[in-house]
Amino acid sequence: MITRREMLAGLGAAIAFKDDTLRVVERLVANVRSSPKGIAEDEAFWAQIQQAFTLDRTMVNLNNGGVCPSPRVVQDALRRMLEYSNQAPSFYMWRHLETEIDSVRRGLAKAFACDAEEVAITRNASEALETCLFGFDLGPGDEILTTTLDYPRMITTIQQREKRDGIKMVQAKIPHRPTSQIEIVEAIERAITSRTKLVLVCHVIFLNGQILPVRRIVAMCRARGIPVIVDGAHAFAQFPFSRDDLDCEYYGTSLHKWLMAPVGTGMLYVKKEKISSLWPLMAAPAESTANVRKFEEIGTHPAANHNAIAEALAFHEMIGAERKAARLRYLRSIWTEPLLGIPSVRFHTNLAAEHSCGLTTVEISGIKTEDLANWLWEKHRIFVTAINHDQFTGIRVTPNVYTTLEEIRRFSDAMVIAATKGIA
Repeated sequence: MITRREMLAGLGAAIAFKDDTLRVVERLVANVRSSPKGIAEDEAFWAQIQQAFTLDRTMVNLNNGGVCPSPRVVQDALRRMLEYSNQAPSFYMWRHLETEIDSVRRGLAKAFACDAEEVAITRNASEALETCLFGFDLGPGDEILTTTLDYPRMITTIQQREKRDGIKMVQAKIPHRPTSQIEIVEAIERAITSRTKLVLVCHVIFLNGQILPVRRIVAMCRARGIPVIVDGAHAFAQFPFSRDDLDCEYYGTSLHKWLMAPVGTGMLYVKKEKISSLWPLMAAPAESTANVRKFEEIGTHPAANHNAIAEALAFHEMIGAERKAARLRYLRSIWTEPLLGIPSVRFHTNLAAEHSCGLTTVEISGIKTEDLANWLWEKHRIFVTAINHDQFTGIRVTPNVYTTLEEIRRFSDAMVIAATKGIA
């Protein structure tokens, strides 16, 4: 377990602004004697974690997969650094705060288990992934292979390259609820042709939380000389893994989702020997060709946002990735188990641990997805995301560590009513 002292020392002055939250979490975790699975059901433990957030408890927010609230310690750091910068931005922001970005870089690299010189800090997963999708030299007729379940912004990015460069997008139809991971690998393999020059896959499908077998996909493509870009927007900090677990060379993620960092923060990983050949999204000096910082050349931007990532990292690491994943799966079990035996309920997420964690999509047959989402909000003040896709439809449910057991049971009770009595 990482201690607060070790975390603060590793991240340096970037997290000079802090409240008592981290000290509380450190004391709380120091007294833990249970396994992650055991602590997942310890409401006294999680009640303390929940107190670290400033929230509207009149509603139940189950759309943390879009953007998640940050703990108060992150909010305070962000606010104070913005105020500090605003005294004289060209001096305090550029000379003082911007210089701390490498401390945050080292913290992210440690969390991902890679070299700090392979990490660029971006504004979101879209920026990180578009850097990769636009950064490869491709010509007319070359193919980028993705899937039918990838994120719409990434699809439109590839479509822009189709119009501009004459390349071709190919989409493999993969099962959204496979019984075995090999089904996904085989579907992607069948779509590879002699013109396939680049592959984009999700680590976690944003529509339903399905975890893809990234390492197997990367190995399959590498054997054919095809690079793979991994969309990790919904994976990083949702459950434990490292770069070596994936063996990938390109990885983009958002940090304002499961890490609970400030809105507008993300990360791009590029393997060191691949940096030189990947074009940055915005022009960078020639001397930066082999430097991962060339991917951060975006013009003037606030330093506070990326510096406050350090507080979110500290909060996440102190709770522990294993404990967090166990808690998310426990909360899911509370609301899914009462629904499993109801004939009208269809889960579009494989609930097995190797297939998913905290993100789950469910449908009630006979009720339109938008109508169910609206009913949950209007009648019960429960906020979820409506998912409509060619392959399935349903509401996407994403709690986080601040979600209480009472809130989950409130959602479960409402879903049982909807499934057995309707919403009319």
